[in-house]
Amino acid sequence: MDKNKFFGLIFVLLLIPGKDLMSQDLHFTQFYAAPLYLNPAMAGTAVCPRLVANFRMQWPNITGKYTSYAASYDQYFKALSGGIGVLFVGDRAGQNTVVTNCFSLMYSFKADLTRKVTLRLGLQATLQQKSLNLNNLTFGDMVDPRYGFVYATAENIGNYTKFVADFAAGVLIYSDKMYGGIAVHHFTQPKESFFNSGSKDDRLPMKITAHWGANFDIKKRMRSKQSFGDMSLSPNLIFQYQSKISGGYQYTTINYGMYFGCYPVIAGVWFRQGLKNVDALMFLVGIEYKVFRVGYSYDVTLPSKKYMKPSTGGAHEVSVQYILPCPKTSRRVRSITCPKF
Repeated sequence: MDKNKFFGLIFVLLLIPGKDLMSQDLHFTQFYAAPLYLNPAMAGTAVCPRLVANFRMQWPNITGKYTSYAASYDQYFKALSGGIGVLFVGDRAGQNTVVTNCFSLMYSFKADLTRKVTLRLGLQATLQQKSLNLNNLTFGDMVDPRYGFVYATAENIGNYTKFVADFAAGVLIYSDKMYGGIAVHHFTQPKESFFNSGSKDDRLPMKITAHWGANFDIKKRMRSKQSFGDMSLSPNLIFQYQSKISGGYQYTTINYGMYFGCYPVIAGVWFRQGLKNVDALMFLVGIEYKVFRVGYSYDVTLPSKKYMKPSTGGAHEVSVQYILPCPKTSRRVRSITCPKF
């Protein structure tokens, strides 16, 4: 059997919900360059209208790689006392064998707790479309020992499509120097299986995200203030947990790292791990000039004693952001000072 087709089949089988298998959400290394995906309470935190586009290619050296992308728009509206955001997320796995498209609408209510502290509460509604194309797979009865794949399969193959409604909520609190929040995605745990298995494991598991960070202006501590642009350090921590419905397997990641900014350049280093294994070392560089921001990051897959990791090629990710002119009525609203990437 052709090696690439074999691994493609195994890869897709791991994506189909079954008795002992489960799906997981995609993730972006540039968390704050995908703010609405991180937490619905982030909608409108830039105050001015914001357009964001993200692209991620994971495991390019392996057949059946992930290709993911997202696009979003959000803005603060004074009349609504909060921000409105729209988000589209797409994911292609196993050479387009499993295709997922999600369209989300979110609202984030803003309340100033003090003159320096702001609270935001966000709600998100999502329509998810997931498709499975079994025509892209190969089966054992298609193989001739001498000539390879020459027969038509007797399996019942075709295209399957499933639509589900999904919901999320989040809370965010921030000041000029610190910020943090909690988001809960899939709290209704919708069924996403293509087949009527009757198992509880065909539900999309709830995902909990907790994130925290700080921003320090280091230029104020330097004697020479004329040699450099704005300079800052920003330590960050992000914890994500996604559990199987009936217990057992759980997906937990801890991301921690540091951003260094010297306008117009931003650089960052992140480390991602599970509770029992290491995962990746991530490097990021970004350029911010007036209303434009462009970022690139690369994930280096790290070896683990527990899991064998082949040469996957890591992951490449690119983000582009554009800030539109801000309405006069919104210019006095406090924006968040978290990293842009």
